[in-house]
Amino acid sequence: MNKRQNLKKEKLGSLAIVFFLILIWFFLDTGGSLLDAAESSLTGRDIMLKVDNRPDGIDRESILEMTLINKRSRKRVRTVLSYSRDYGKDKKTIMYFEKPADVKGTGFLSFEYDEPSKEDDRWLYLPALKKVRRISGSSKNDYFMGTDFTYDDMGDRSVDEDTHQLLREEVLEGYPCWVVESVPEDKSYMYSKRISWIRKDSLIAFKVEFYDRRGTLIKTLTAPVQEKVDGYWTALKMVMDNTGKEHKTLLEMKDVQYDRGIKDSLFRVSTLQRGRIH
Repeated sequence: MNKRQNLKKEKLGSLAIVFFLILIWFFLDTGGSLLDAAESSLTGRDIMLKVDNRPDGIDRESILEMTLINKRSRKRVRTVLSYSRDYGKDKKTIMYFEKPADVKGTGFLSFEYDEPSKEDDRWLYLPALKKVRRISGSSKNDYFMGTDFTYDDMGDRSVDEDTHQLLREEVLEGYPCWVVESVPEDKSYMYSKRISWIRKDSLIAFKVEFYDRRGTLIKTLTAPVQEKVDGYWTALKMVMDNTGKEHKTLLEMKDVQYDRGIKDSLFRVSTLQRGRIH
């Protein structure tokens, strides 16, 4: 092979390398564009389905510290044991108040159904009466144990109980979020809409605004502390600011544990009637 042929071969090799690098750059760039396009094509419902399907184990238990703060900044602190377990798309939860003495032994049991047409079941055990009271559907808008959370706020709404619209994407306190407006299908529902800032990394709402039927903002929920526990994203701190009542409820999750093998027998009305879990 003469010198000219060697030179030609080297040029062809160099061109091949350049072409290969251009190809890689093109596919990477196109791939990024395709990913961006896929993300931008998400609907509000798609995003809320992502939130609903976020991995959080089969079961979970925690100690919940609940602080009630009135307009004079006076605080009442309560300690609650909480256990929950998934049954497919449905969920059962039982909670018992441990402290202070005036609420000790109070229990709450709920069965949350994913099917929008099926009413959730809820029971409240009152130790002073030694009696379990069933919470009717008409009481779901009542506030739970003096907090700023209604019984309905305490559970997970089915995605299709609301119509969801992606309003925009926004960075909130350094976290990229989807901003989604959710309007209830049931026009008698206590909120006319909710606007949620969903963190893209955790798929947990960083902030939720609640509007009454007149369209007035009445409550704001924030979840400023979100971390991975046992590999699952968890909101470790939440604050419900009830501007209408000038009252706040701070929830702090402690000793959170997932996939503990919690038995089904725990989630029974008969367990609730005993006034204790153990």
